Amino acid sequence: QVRVVESGGGLVQPGGSLRLSCATSGFTFSTYALTWYRQAPGKERELVARAGTSTTYADSVKGRFSISRDNAKNTAYLQMNSLKPEDTAVYYCNAKWLFHEYWGQGTQVTVSS
Repeated sequence: QVRVVESGGGLVQPGGSLRLSCATSGFTFSTYALTWYRQAPGKERELVARAGTSTTYADSVKGRFSISRDNAKNTAYLQMNSLKPEDTAVYYCNAKWLFHEYWGQGTQVTVSS
């Protein structure tokens, strides 16, 4: 059974940090590209960071966010520093390989004073 579970979200003040985790099981994690997306209220889902054959970041998070993965633990991470109110969104983890694609349920990140 495939599982993709995000955790680590919460409420943080502007300038603060959070580390999101994406724990997976049920598929060959190391084969898959791992992507973090986010969706703010009233907006479309957008790519935040991807760790595949190369690493990609949205321009809005470059220099502040860092994606990593531990293939031994079947887990991906998103380290988020210098958070801004505009980073407020539900963050989703996506695993994709060829035509196989899995999503987590999302974790809420709220940046507010």
